[in-house]
Amino acid sequence: MSATPHASSYYAASANDKVERPRLESSIETDVCIVGAGYTGLSSALHLLESGMKVVVLEAARIGWGASGRNGGQIVNSFSRDIDSIEKVVGKEQAKLFGQMAFEGGRIIRERIAKYNIDCDLKDGGVFAAMNKKQMGHLHDQKKLWETHGHNHQLEILDQDAIRKVVDTDLYVGGLLDKSGGHIHPLNLALGEARAVESLGGLIFEDSAVIDIDDGSSPVVRTAHGQVKCKFVIVAGNAYLGKLLPELHAKSMPCGTQVVTTEPLSDELAASILPQDYCVEDCNYLLDYYRLSGDKRLIFGGGVVYGARDPANIKALIEPKLLKTFPQLKDVKIDYAWTGNFLMTLSRLPQVGRIGHNIYYSQGCSGHGVTYTHLAGKLLAEMLNGQATRFDAFAALPHYPFPGGHALRVPFSALGAWYYTMRDKFGI
Repeated sequence: MSATPHASSYYAASANDKVERPRLESSIETDVCIVGAGYTGLSSALHLLESGMKVVVLEAARIGWGASGRNGGQIVNSFSRDIDSIEKVVGKEQAKLFGQMAFEGGRIIRERIAKYNIDCDLKDGGVFAAMNKKQMGHLHDQKKLWETHGHNHQLEILDQDAIRKVVDTDLYVGGLLDKSGGHIHPLNLALGEARAVESLGGLIFEDSAVIDIDDGSSPVVRTAHGQVKCKFVIVAGNAYLGKLLPELHAKSMPCGTQVVTTEPLSDELAASILPQDYCVEDCNYLLDYYRLSGDKRLIFGGGVVYGARDPANIKALIEPKLLKTFPQLKDVKIDYAWTGNFLMTLSRLPQVGRIGHNIYYSQGCSGHGVTYTHLAGKLLAEMLNGQATRFDAFAALPHYPFPGGHALRVPFSALGAWYYTMRDKFGI
């Protein structure tokens, strides 16, 4: 039997590696069993293998099948809630540790690409685009905040004239360029990391959904056709974990986001709309984000569907946003449209911790996962190798169930989103 195929996305169509891995059909032993072959699982596997541990990765569908292979492909530093928000929770001294980690994920991605020769269309430079003066003020504050935590010489404020030279639209009053940001083909990054895992002796099984985890001094992870005996388990399912671990289910909510991809643009048109080839995201609560692919298609995403329902017509949701940004693309065809889920927490901060004796997890990137997941893999590996300081910092962050439980988390979150959307609309 073949594993569940990837979503019908541009990324799947242009994937470098279409080789299917085998299904687990026996009982095997290893040091660490990782549940999920997305960025968190693959990053954990690479760091653990490099430290000398034996690793098995179990994936319910295909490598990078979830958010890791469907996202906007933007390398964005820090977390979904920035360092100043974290400082209000943990205090000034502990916030310095988070400040040191806020820019590490992007560095890890670039290190992986260079070390393992991963072909994933890496481009440097990311822009936060302000729709109004209030958002522009926030970007000035963000620049100062990041520089306070050592992110110097990478940031540049763009006034209205400067941002027009970066992105050809009338929407923005200014922006902030992060030269250490950037963009990649996200599925090809995941597939390249998977090949790196295998090159170091790691085993990856697809079509191997985990149905039970027996915790204890020697945990056993079971699928429908096999099992893995191990010393430690890392759970990295994020929005696609389901109810495998009830302890995590109440404190998070899958949310859908939608992406469309145009037909290839002419060299002249591509150079006119994004002349520096940077990726862009606006500063709205429900933000739009876009970039050019390696073959000069415009990849444009936005919108949030709370509760992760698949919308009936993705193109109808996203194309108006695309054309509002770039009306000059009104005659350009949309070749691909897809949706994918990310996992949101009430605090918008990642949930990290341990369940029972030997089950460790990281989840809930809240839409900021490309860089954080790569950091998370390093933190999990550090923890299993006896270096707990940075893992414990995340594990100590408080997390709460959504108000009203499962029945009301979707409408309450949608109501909150509506409130912030109105604030964005009127610049208040």
